[in-house]
Amino acid sequence: MLSVRAWLGRALLLPRAGAGLAASRRCPRVWPQIWPHRSPSGGSSSRDKDRSVTVSSSVPMPAGGKGSRPSSTPQRVPNRLIHEKSPYLLQHAYNPVDWYPWGQEAFDKARKENKPIFLSVGYSTCHWCHMMEEESFQNEEIGRLLSEDFVSVKVDREERPDVDKVYMTFVQATSSGGGWPMNVWLTPNLQPFVGGTYFPPEDGLTRVGFRTVLLRIREQWKQNKNALLENSQRVTTALLARSEISVGDRQLPPSAATMNSRCFQQLDEGYDEEYGGFAEAPKFPTPVILSFLFSYWLSHRLTQDGSRAQQMALHTLKMMANGGIRDHVGQGFHRYSTDRQWHVPHFEKMLYDQAQLAVAYSQAFQISGDEFYSDVAKDILQYVTRSLSHRSGGFYSAEDADSPPERGTRPKEGAYYVWTANEVQQLLPEPVLGATEPLTSGQLFMKHYGLTEAGNISSGQDPKGELQGQNVLTVRYSLELTAARFGLDVEGVRTLLNTGLEKLFQARKHRPKPHLDSKMLAAWNGLMVSGYAVTGAVLGQDKLINYATNGAKFLKRHMFDVASGRLMRTCYTGSGGTVEHSNPPCWGFLEDYAFVVRGLLDLYEASQESAWLEWALRLQDTQDRLFWDSQGGGYFCSEAELGAGLPLRLKDDQDGAEPSANSVSAHNLLRLHGFTGHKDWMDKCVCLLTAFSERMRRVPVALPEMVRALSAQQQTLKQIVICGDRQAKDTKALVQCVHSVYIPNKVLILADGDPSSFLSRQLPFLSTLRRLEDQATAYVCENQACSMPITDPCELRKLLHP
Repeated sequence: MLSVRAWLGRALLLPRAGAGLAASRRCPRVWPQIWPHRSPSGGSSSRDKDRSVTVSSSVPMPAGGKGSRPSSTPQRVPNRLIHEKSPYLLQHAYNPVDWYPWGQEAFDKARKENKPIFLSVGYSTCHWCHMMEEESFQNEEIGRLLSEDFVSVKVDREERPDVDKVYMTFVQATSSGGGWPMNVWLTPNLQPFVGGTYFPPEDGLTRVGFRTVLLRIREQWKQNKNALLENSQRVTTALLARSEISVGDRQLPPSAATMNSRCFQQLDEGYDEEYGGFAEAPKFPTPVILSFLFSYWLSHRLTQDGSRAQQMALHTLKMMANGGIRDHVGQGFHRYSTDRQWHVPHFEKMLYDQAQLAVAYSQAFQISGDEFYSDVAKDILQYVTRSLSHRSGGFYSAEDADSPPERGTRPKEGAYYVWTANEVQQLLPEPVLGATEPLTSGQLFMKHYGLTEAGNISSGQDPKGELQGQNVLTVRYSLELTAARFGLDVEGVRTLLNTGLEKLFQARKHRPKPHLDSKMLAAWNGLMVSGYAVTGAVLGQDKLINYATNGAKFLKRHMFDVASGRLMRTCYTGSGGTVEHSNPPCWGFLEDYAFVVRGLLDLYEASQESAWLEWALRLQDTQDRLFWDSQGGGYFCSEAELGAGLPLRLKDDQDGAEPSANSVSAHNLLRLHGFTGHKDWMDKCVCLLTAFSERMRRVPVALPEMVRALSAQQQTLKQIVICGDRQAKDTKALVQCVHSVYIPNKVLILADGDPSSFLSRQLPFLSTLRRLEDQATAYVCENQACSMPITDPCELRKLLHP
């Protein structure tokens, strides 16, 4: 009743037929709220489906805004967002809207002037956020409405995930959908009463325009304000009850075997046999699902379901890597595919995807031994190192999907990444010697990557006609098939294709680049530390581990307050590459602590430098102090003080594009217990899993990472102890042996023989383990009992992977 469609249709007396303004379609029953970055709408193209639940028709949108997307125009006066650090807020600093950042000044104004708050949430690389900014927020008339009749507040969802989660919960609950931009109208006390996502500026045949929405809400606020306030209070009360996650009367979490089986069966039902992945379209990488499948395979590897799980994960990763969702020219992965085949992506690149996918491809290499997967992992990190890295060691957030095809032109989605057949043929005109028919390098390249003269993007995937005649590179044939087609040897074809990719890469450097969101987030930097550390450890590449170390040093130097022991959520790239902070600082949320702690634990296991483990323990203590629910169990997403005034204080209960911070925390607590033996870590983990019991029982596939933690908690954690000198070759050989085997439920401990070391103080039993004949020696310990000493890496591998 409170979706924009329903609210306008009933409260505002507009016709409901075909309004389509608030997510007219629902996810299939098996997939409730699994895909947080999309909320599909029936009848629209797959590209529209993700970006806007308000677009329910494929009718072309009104072109409300004209020209390019300038960040500033000399004729315009900046609003107060000009003083912010967020790249997203700065994109709106020259709108003719009296924008406020989220804060007390805006709330006081709303209460004093008795006006509703218009809250608009997005992020700087969001395509439909750009569209609404051009069409509506640059519109003078709409700007006057927003400034005179509302208190307009702009929020970067990546800076304030707590604000985003609270009001997205409302939008999803009242409209069965969600996405960005998210636009919600609030009472002066911050309680929502109507919400939606993208709005076209003017009414269409099947849609209500943003200007109309503003006029009708203004009218209702004046005439029926009390009813709106009462309704808002009722909805808030209902959301509080619905979002509660608590231990309640339960004593223990559910059976891991049951949750594992149900989660696997739900994934198996939704699996795409031909192309991999777990939906028709759009398709997201969802590394949390792949991680679950690998863990499920390990514990069921002698069964048919276990083999099936492995095949599902490996096939999905291979199809993604061959598809257009991967940038074959410049490396890295785009955010999602608009089609079932992983062919035409939404072109933005997110740091959190690169971080998690590097780990997923490294694990695929551990399991399969196929260097195809390790090559993809290295490519991802090559992209991050080149394009998303600050010189001081931190990592930027994202690259935009949109960029101008030529300098001075209006940005178009994918312009930086797509190619015409003519461009490729001009770049690669050389004849290929030895082919069975006349052939140029360009023709060979086009055949292998599926390029055509007319372009390989269908009109259904290009609703605005921006990609006509363009091609997205996808691997259509294996090297062997391409070579056989033209009578060439495989290595020669490999060399020709790599040369072609390099020439396209050099040519692409001359195109206008997509916008870089140079904001740095502690949470995503923590994920990236894991990405480099795990991949470096698995592949035995110290250079990658060094990048992880530099990332951790950056976090400690620039995003950690020593006095309070707290993490900061954000920092920003200043002039000359300096690092700047907002004033006052934006303090960390639960995900910042959880993801950084995971990164530090991964870095310790990769580097054996105990300082990172010590810092992880201190951060976990701070996380417990700031976010733990001592009554209901589990962690709140935000500090009580930071979220003061928000109608809800939530616990994230979904593993989506990023894992839930509670899921990651469950794993962290188990590992910390393994590193320290402190019983309180295990007790907290059991309490957390018990609090989420009902969520897991109801839809385990919505929490695959937590189901994985549940399995780990109910199995036996391996403590793999290497007694030796960290720099010695024999120690490194044993350590590398451990990293070469996929063992998710373990901790790797280096015992250097120093009884005063940090780990020796935590785990007194380490002092009883000795080197055998002065050689580096491994012990595998479970349930307070250790194996016989092992000095041969091959014997250790047999023990770890029987």
